Amino acid sequence: MKPSSRVTIRDVAVAAGVSVATVSKVLNARYGVSAATSAHVQSVIRELGYEASLVAQSLRNHRTNVIGILVADLEPFSTELLKGAAKAIKGTGYELVVYSAGGRSGDHAGWEQRYLSRLSGTLIDGAVLVTPTVVDVDYGTAVVAVDPHAGPSGLPTVDSDNLLGARLGTQHLLDLGHRRIAMLSGRPDLESAKLREQGYTDALRAAGVPVDPALIQVGNYDPDASAEAARRLLAGPDRPTAIFAANDISAIAAMEVATGMGLRVPEDLSVVGFDNVPESALTTPALTTVEQPIHEMGHRAIDLLIQLMSGEPVEQTHVRLTTSLVVRQSTRAIGANA
Repeated sequence: MKPSSRVTIRDVAVAAGVSVATVSKVLNARYGVSAATSAHVQSVIRELGYEASLVAQSLRNHRTNVIGILVADLEPFSTELLKGAAKAIKGTGYELVVYSAGGRSGDHAGWEQRYLSRLSGTLIDGAVLVTPTVVDVDYGTAVVAVDPHAGPSGLPTVDSDNLLGARLGTQHLLDLGHRRIAMLSGRPDLESAKLREQGYTDALRAAGVPVDPALIQVGNYDPDASAEAARRLLAGPDRPTAIFAANDISAIAAMEVATGMGLRVPEDLSVVGFDNVPESALTTPALTTVEQPIHEMGHRAIDLLIQLMSGEPVEQTHVRLTTSLVVRQSTRAIGANA
């Protein structure tokens, strides 16, 4: 038999020489099928690669055993988060489906509501929303938000200590003797970005260093925007001796701009990033950065979501993980010898 492009339960029945009802009983572990017949049907299922339709399964059982991870775009942060989620899902009986609009323009505000309306009820039992714009609504399904735009709210959330992390990154530059420290800030609509900027200004004020608004440029967590901002900062007559960037991608863009302008990192410019994505260790020189435990954030989000879906009591619905400084070769003390 040549099966159709998508193997159906009827294809399995024909190949196994049994009725559709028999295949259905085997799939749903119902009585009335001998052990030998059941083993034969299961063998044919494996051979043909049959998978029950999630929609049909949800209509029968009101469950799909699938968790959705919804992201506005697949970029380094969300990609690393998925690795932690994938590890957490092992042995739980659930599967993961990742849904992204690929960063389509005009799909920012309220994207998570549109995505969930397409998936919940028939394709997924619950969802992890990565940097959602709206959290104070009833989504009609179990939901956990990671790094929500507005910060923790009534919805269960997982994030990291952005304020502490930014203080650590800026303090590291202060400890190295830098005083003219610029910042490439993140997306203005994200609470995490606001906290990183606040951590930067708090560290400067605590050290008695005036905050110069001209040294704070919006990098928007975007390499192109960060490159333009870094070029403005470094082209002036009184350029900064160090840059603290709100994420690693912005920091890497700043390093590339500096190199293109004939500046050496870290001899002429020290740079600190935020996130500690894998790319940060591969730059030349390797990037000093603030690590937020992205894998653990994904893992904890899945753990929390499964607890919610199973009706287990949840002690902590707002999980905040600590951040730490990872010192590499992109920072150096003022006046240090090569």
